[in-house]
Amino acid sequence: MNTNSDLRRTILDHSRSMLVEHGFDTLSMRRIANAVGCSATSIYLYFKNKDALLHALIEEGFDLMYQELQQLDIESLNSLERIEILCRTFIKFGLENPEYYEVMFQLHPKHMERYPVEKFRKARKNIDLIMYEIIEGHKLALFHIPDARVVANVILATLHGAVSLLNAKRVDARVGQESFIETIIHSVLAGLKSTATVPSVT
Repeated sequence: MNTNSDLRRTILDHSRSMLVEHGFDTLSMRRIANAVGCSATSIYLYFKNKDALLHALIEEGFDLMYQELQQLDIESLNSLERIEILCRTFIKFGLENPEYYEVMFQLHPKHMERYPVEKFRKARKNIDLIMYEIIEGHKLALFHIPDARVVANVILATLHGAVSLLNAKRVDARVGQESFIETIIHSVLAGLKSTATVPSVT
């Protein structure tokens, strides 16, 4: 017999796959219950509504990404090298976890409760890891970037575009995936390094 934690895990796993396949608006607690093999009432023991279930999946995805980024052994590297590895790990996570990635970044329900502020702050910690390295690199004069948050989000947009195109198989078939990823990473790093000669404004 499944324990309570097993059932919650099963609900989340089935819901994630069904969200990606059918979309949020057509998904119902009853449909999830039928897929899981439990009653709709059982699902409400864990999630008060469909919005709460989606929020839990988004949070779980960002937590998993943060765990991967946090456990990287990059202490001995400089900020530019750390940013490179963080970017590679972001892309790797997105490609290896396409369902999570779609739930985290690409679902846009027409009607959904606002994502809780505390959960959004947790999710933001992923891009903050890159932002902190930009701040550190700026201090060490590896590059000149006074507004690290803006640049970190531009990097996020670049990485997100790459992952989204690869997952959707929208990259020209004549372009190799490895070459595509390497060029994306090179572009991010080149953009950072190009600011190194910009004089500081006093």
